[in-house]
Amino acid sequence: MIYVVPVIALAAFMIGAIKKVNVYDSFVAGVREAVGLTVSLIPYLAAVFMMMELMRQSGLSAYIGKALSPLFSLLGLPTELSELIILRPLTGSGSLAVLEDIFSRYGADSYISRTASVIMGSTDTVMYVAAVYFSGVGFKSGKSPVKANFVSKDTDLIKSEEKRSVNQAVVIALAASFFGAVCSALICRFI
Repeated sequence: MIYVVPVIALAAFMIGAIKKVNVYDSFVAGVREAVGLTVSLIPYLAAVFMMMELMRQSGLSAYIGKALSPLFSLLGLPTELSELIILRPLTGSGSLAVLEDIFSRYGADSYISRTASVIMGSTDTVMYVAAVYFSGVGFKSGKSPVKANFVSKDTDLIKSEEKRSVNQAVVIALAASFFGAVCSALICRFI
């Protein structure tokens, strides 16, 4: 296992040498592109981080969690996890703070904590990934990428097929995240 990265690097070097590619110049060009991408990510990530932190600090996520807790309990999800289920697709650090609160309140070995751990481990921050994607493809519609995620595919705001497919992918990812939370609650009942 310790030799995987050196073997991959050596294989890339050997393939480049066989194809008579200047490996060093190609590496430098790749690093130059990566630095440009990293710099272009900063505004998108800052917007997503600020919006999610404002949502958490204002109590909006807790309010939404309380409003949706009857639906979650109907699906077999503990109502104590409502805020985590709402925040997890949106923010990693905010959901980690909620997870820490769940651990301190219910103990690390409780059913609620085990379910929260599975939710944290089996879902992703969809909005963060969307922000990285929008930055990488150069999404320039004049609308914020997070706002564009919530616009329906039938709305006049998103016309092109590419923007529609991105919107659909984010909706599918959010649905998969919620479905994963429901499945984790069911699985943790038997652990």
